Amino acid sequence: METLEAVQREGRERLHPSLGNPSWLVLRRRREIFCRWLAQRDGKSLDVLDVGGRVQPYRPLLEGRLRGYVAMDVRRTPLVDIVGRGEELPLADSRFDLVICTQVLEYVPEPAAVIAEIHRVLKPGGWLLLSAPAIGIRDSDREYWRFLPPSLRQMLRAFCDVEIVPEGGSVIGFCRMINAGLNVFARYPAVRAGFRWSVFPLVNLSGELLDLLAHSANEQLAANYSVCARK
Repeated sequence: METLEAVQREGRERLHPSLGNPSWLVLRRRREIFCRWLAQRDGKSLDVLDVGGRVQPYRPLLEGRLRGYVAMDVRRTPLVDIVGRGEELPLADSRFDLVICTQVLEYVPEPAAVIAEIHRVLKPGGWLLLSAPAIGIRDSDREYWRFLPPSLRQMLRAFCDVEIVPEGGSVIGFCRMINAGLNVFARYPAVRAGFRWSVFPLVNLSGELLDLLAHSANEQLAANYSVCARK
């Protein structure tokens, strides 16, 4: 089993990615989007469920607002409370104020079943914070899906007030794909480490600058989408 130190370090790197992280561009935007949404929500005594909560990167965003935090994942780590599948949550109806589910649905054979279970365990008026990939390098033989806004809206049709936001537009998505592809081709650890100190930061900073200069709302190459939905 992974150590507590290892999963906490991974969680910190997702919330506050280093410039050498191949996904720096999209992870920064996801944090900004989630921070904005959470700031708009009332509540200082929240019951939260983290579906896919192996490392819990977004838990610090709720500091001072938690009454309870339950993490569920198919993999056991020191942070996981329940080992199980999102399609069959062993939890009571209408129990949680907020459910977090980030970068999970692509690994699930029936993602709509996960969404249905999340809807069931949310309290009326409760919220879901979700992220899902639209394009990306396949990193596991267990990946099934990629998601676009219409498919996300279809799965979330039982929810109200669904807001879907790209985690960066086409410029960001293109640059992120360059880094992700190079990360795959860098088969040797020494080469990958060299890229993290040279190529990845250069591509990340170039993507940030080009996105600023482009002023484009085009999202045809958006790598990921963040979603906020109310039951």
